[in-house]
Amino acid sequence: MNLKKYTYSPAWNLLLITLGSTLFSLGAKGIVVHHNFITGGIYGTSLLLYYKTEWLSPGIWYFLLNLPLFVVGWFYISRRFFLYSLYGVVALTLTSELITLDFGIQEQIYAAVAGGIICGAGSGIVLRSLGSGGGLDIVAVILNQKFNMGFGRLYLMFNAVLFSFVITYYNADIFIASVILVFITSVSLEHILSLFNQRKVIFIVSDKNEEISKVLIHDLNQGATFLKGRGVYSGRDKLLLMAITNNIQMKRVEEAVFNIDPNALFIVENSFTVIGSSFGGRKIY
Repeated sequence: MNLKKYTYSPAWNLLLITLGSTLFSLGAKGIVVHHNFITGGIYGTSLLLYYKTEWLSPGIWYFLLNLPLFVVGWFYISRRFFLYSLYGVVALTLTSELITLDFGIQEQIYAAVAGGIICGAGSGIVLRSLGSGGGLDIVAVILNQKFNMGFGRLYLMFNAVLFSFVITYYNADIFIASVILVFITSVSLEHILSLFNQRKVIFIVSDKNEEISKVLIHDLNQGATFLKGRGVYSGRDKLLLMAITNNIQMKRVEEAVFNIDPNALFIVENSFTVIGSSFGGRKIY
């Protein structure tokens, strides 16, 4: 089974969603609720409703708030995404209901950092699947596909409204700790999403690019592309060499380039999205 078929297989996606939901619930039930913190998004809204009404539970509130979002998702996103996300909501609801523990972290700042790392990692694992954990993820996917609106912008706007309510109900300490929690969650989530996806885009400017390209292809098994360029000062035509690689291979490419031409110009840029060729296909929900 090739990598693409493996990542699109139901078993792999259900495993990611289950693992991510369980990890998120561990952070939420083991740390967040014991300090009355508010996470971002729909789950944060569920916590706020639970704290203020003491009705039901965060997991049940989360399930109920997702019902209207799933109606929207059914019409605007693929059935596969809908079913995976439905499983994600059920998994998160069940794990949130079944997990009862306390990590025993007393200091608010430590709890905010630890809770953010765990919840963010759980959310990131879920989003690496072809589904989601429900909530704002459904709306975010729709807006991203229809209007190319970034996920972060929607979360920022929603959380700004949510935390305007939080600051009226809670003291400054809990409010600030919750903001720290949300920030750490987003950082942890982004790190998980970029894990294994980060690439280095290398541009090489050298008079010996023909020789360098042969070493890259034959010795390092590294693909490359020639780009036509012209020196502004000299007016001479030049061939620029572009290669896409990872952190480990980049150092080998760097060494090979400067062994051939010590005067070469070696430019490296970070890229988190490289689609096509041997780098994998576009993620289709």
